[in-house]
Amino acid sequence: MSLPDGNGVHHREGTDIPVHVNAELSVSSQKKVPYCVEYANGNFDLFGRGAPRFKILIKTPADFERLLKRDPYSLAMDFVQREFSVEGDLPAAVRFYYAQRQTRISGRFLRLLASLAVGWIATRFQTKRRAAKNIRFHYDHSTDFYSLFLDARLVYSCAYFKDREQSIDEAQLRKLAHICRKLDLQPGERFLDIGCGWGGLVSYAAEEHGTLSTGCTLSAEQFSFASDQARQRALGPRMKLELSDYRDVEGTFDKIASVGMFEHVGRRRLKRYFEKLNRLLRPGGLVLNHGIMRPENVHDGPETAFVRRYVFPGGELPHLSEVIRVAEAAGFEVLDVENLRPHYALTCGAWVRRLQENATLCLREVEVSVYRTWLLALAASAVYFEEGRLNLNQVLLYKPGDPSDRPFSREYIYSGLP
Repeated sequence: MSLPDGNGVHHREGTDIPVHVNAELSVSSQKKVPYCVEYANGNFDLFGRGAPRFKILIKTPADFERLLKRDPYSLAMDFVQREFSVEGDLPAAVRFYYAQRQTRISGRFLRLLASLAVGWIATRFQTKRRAAKNIRFHYDHSTDFYSLFLDARLVYSCAYFKDREQSIDEAQLRKLAHICRKLDLQPGERFLDIGCGWGGLVSYAAEEHGTLSTGCTLSAEQFSFASDQARQRALGPRMKLELSDYRDVEGTFDKIASVGMFEHVGRRRLKRYFEKLNRLLRPGGLVLNHGIMRPENVHDGPETAFVRRYVFPGGELPHLSEVIRVAEAAGFEVLDVENLRPHYALTCGAWVRRLQENATLCLREVEVSVYRTWLLALAASAVYFEEGRLNLNQVLLYKPGDPSDRPFSREYIYSGLP
């Protein structure tokens, strides 16, 4: 079916069935993103002016009215269970939903539910066994599934765009370069990547900077893929991989990166997390902690319950102030903080588009509920980063040692960055 263009009464393609166009448009509503609602009987309503950005497919107009009043958790469950669908710009549909008003009492009640959500125990009391189970729940889907929406290196974290037109593959490569520059990686240095994923950063550091790279992950699927990549690229002794919890890693390293991993640690365990990093790092070494954090005035909502149960069990997002306070208490000096929030909005948006473009292939790799969960979670994340409800902070830390090792300025990071 072709979408109507917003110029008047329309007909379904190839039929004479009239389509109702919502004509009650105020000045303010004319500025809103136009959208379409299609019902099971084939009729649809058009709201706003211009070509619709997205289309909601639902049984009846009454069901659509009820949908707008649903709390985020219930709405997400309805989407996953195919009570309704969205075609087109899914992040725009998420923005539309959040623009609807909720009563103050309802908001408070839903936040209370979120604080008691499924996953609360897994977040508060995370054993090594539970941590491994949580990671494998999220990452041990087929690597072929992730390859359908990630970049060529399967980097599953915020990219670093030169501009809004840059491709996700180029932006992820630029992000790897940015991290390595911040850490000032030198040939022969011992580099550790905690939560190394599919090995994109450890292999890049070994190839481009000549480091002796070590990566650890709890995902068997990621470990297998990264190991194969190391063999194919003939990295040999320059790249070592461990299927282990970061708490079990031993040795001394010159530089450490933690990219998109510490969200799984939990706020109560941040102290031990940074203390462990400090023990692993030589005096004068650097740590780059790259992770999602909540602004101070943003707290858990009902969507948190959905994410903890179906996307990232055991996950928890701290505030930047907590991270800096705990890192300094563990013995680190904070050298640099950079917020890549707009870049993560672009990253999630690119992932959503790729998921939609490759829907048929994705559904050969995972169940439809998994596909729709990832699609909705990433679309909502794109909106949250765009609107400032989530931040992505890179915090560069220094372990006091030889003063000559401490970077004197930021110039070395940005000069010549691709």
